[in-house]
Amino acid sequence: MKNTERIVVTGIGVVLPNTLSVDRFWANISGGLSQVGRLTRFDGAEAGLPVHVAAEINGFDHRPFLPELNDAHAAKYSREILIGMSAVAEARRDAGLAPGDVEPRRLGIVMSSSRGPSAWWRDVLTGADPTAFGDKGAMFRGLPGCPATLSAIYTGAQGLVTTLSNACVGGHQAIGVALRELQSGAADVMLVGGHEFPILPEVASCYRAMGSGVMSTERDDPRRAVRPYSNDREGFALGEGSVVLCLERESAARARGARIYSEILSAASLNEAAHPTTMDLTGKVTAALIEDLLADAGRSAEDVDYFCAHGTATRYNDIAESRALRALYPERTPGKLPPISSNKPIYGHTFGLAGIINVAATSLMVHHQTLAPTINFTTPDPECDHDHVFEGARPAELELAVSMSFAFGSQTSVVAVGAPS
Repeated sequence: MKNTERIVVTGIGVVLPNTLSVDRFWANISGGLSQVGRLTRFDGAEAGLPVHVAAEINGFDHRPFLPELNDAHAAKYSREILIGMSAVAEARRDAGLAPGDVEPRRLGIVMSSSRGPSAWWRDVLTGADPTAFGDKGAMFRGLPGCPATLSAIYTGAQGLVTTLSNACVGGHQAIGVALRELQSGAADVMLVGGHEFPILPEVASCYRAMGSGVMSTERDDPRRAVRPYSNDREGFALGEGSVVLCLERESAARARGARIYSEILSAASLNEAAHPTTMDLTGKVTAALIEDLLADAGRSAEDVDYFCAHGTATRYNDIAESRALRALYPERTPGKLPPISSNKPIYGHTFGLAGIINVAATSLMVHHQTLAPTINFTTPDPECDHDHVFEGARPAELELAVSMSFAFGSQTSVVAVGAPS
């Protein structure tokens, strides 16, 4: 039976390019400080790709985040695992939950990743790392679920621990799973997040094969590479990292005096069972899903103050979102639609992590009562001529927001985020 008690966000752990704390994350998204830089992970020209920029994590040290992790154990893990584990540990710390504060069987972890350890498998299959199978750590480094399971060992989580892989809607779906665990009474605290490390020539090649306008070809100014909703957009840049949210019931959070960022009101997902690479372009399917989401939360479209967009700076994504808003508010002119913005120009496209970044960003907007902008906005696509918060951070009365994600496979997902009461 569903427990109707409110579920709140009490912790946010962030390991993103040049971003190792929730405060820095907020400073970057609210200040419009792009972390997209010159691509160094591989040579685009050498790979035959017109790809020159990415949002990369460089020089990461896990030890400040995981002080109790034995060096011998850490040596068996990959960079990706250590980053994911660090985000989990930081979310718990940011929530003010010390080891032993939660009964182990009442603590769970749900993660999302679209591709898992692609870099490790690439090195194995190409022979780039002849020592890849040289120790017991190979078993850890090759499994997409290890950031979650090794985090569970580190944190002592004995509840549901799992990893979803469902492209760009996986992050929202992970939140949905975590909500159900808490609402059913199966868990008291859920650490829910995502990790993605797609900065590889093979991944870039997959998207470039779809044609122009999918991946940015910007060369001169990496910070301006991603330009959602603009007529001169060229597509997205690859981004990497991990973000984790700590979710718990409001009563428990209040009882221990925890800071509450936001309330997670509802999560909804559907498969359109239509085109495998293009989302609903009428806007009606997405609008109907948003209406279902809001009805589950006891709200309506008229209550929504803001939309946190998927915002990939690809034509189909941009117009799909704009048409969804028009379908949701058929009586409003474009200038009267709720504001919408995208963080993809800040951290690039992180696929299975993207929905988690959106909900983390939205939670902080609710917490600070400030909308983060869509940077790099130039001349709007005529179909996207509505409120994009392009002028910079905007103070707002923000009580209800909706995060949107779209994915290959004809998938759409949404999460409703509210201000705590």
